[in-house]
Amino acid sequence: MSSETSGRTHVLLTLGMLFTLGGATRFLPAAEAEAETATKAAPESAKIALPSAQTPPATAKPARPGPERNVCFSESAAQKMAEDRWLFESEQETLTQEKIAVKTLQADLEERAAALLLKEKAVDARWSKMQLEANADIAHLAQMYGAMKPDQAAAIFDQMDASFAAGFLRRLSSDQAGLILASMESKQAYVVSVKLAAANDDIRIAGPSATGG
Repeated sequence: MSSETSGRTHVLLTLGMLFTLGGATRFLPAAEAEAETATKAAPESAKIALPSAQTPPATAKPARPGPERNVCFSESAAQKMAEDRWLFESEQETLTQEKIAVKTLQADLEERAAALLLKEKAVDARWSKMQLEANADIAHLAQMYGAMKPDQAAAIFDQMDASFAAGFLRRLSSDQAGLILASMESKQAYVVSVKLAAANDDIRIAGPSATGG
């Protein structure tokens, strides 16, 4: 083949390639436009749905054993449980308040008992003091009656209650008491003598066994 023929063939091949590239360039924009139009016109479900081959199957999770399993209650059961819980808490609050009230009442009673005990001790002390003072007065009167003449003292003893007069005579010596008793009226002297004799009558009737003798 001559050089002229070879050069012509090369020119023809070059022109053929240029025409081919030009046609492909015109065809690509049209194909891209058609693909974009088809994509916009496709329904949303077609866009979201994927072939099953691309989506791996979901693996079922095993149920949790024991208390970790979630338990669902109906609305009525949940409401009943809430009411029971409210009643339980209310009863607990009531019991707590009652315990506080009982403790307060107990403290108040203890305080009152302590105050009453103090008053009782004060009354006992006052009574003991009054008894001592009364005994001192009786002893002083007995000394006064013993210092008087028997007939003068007898005139006073005749006006006294028999038991009261016997009490005074018991505090005097036997000589003083005998002189006053002899000067008293016979009826009053008799009653006073009976009171004096009956003063320790229970001991005499019981005998030595009652006194441990």
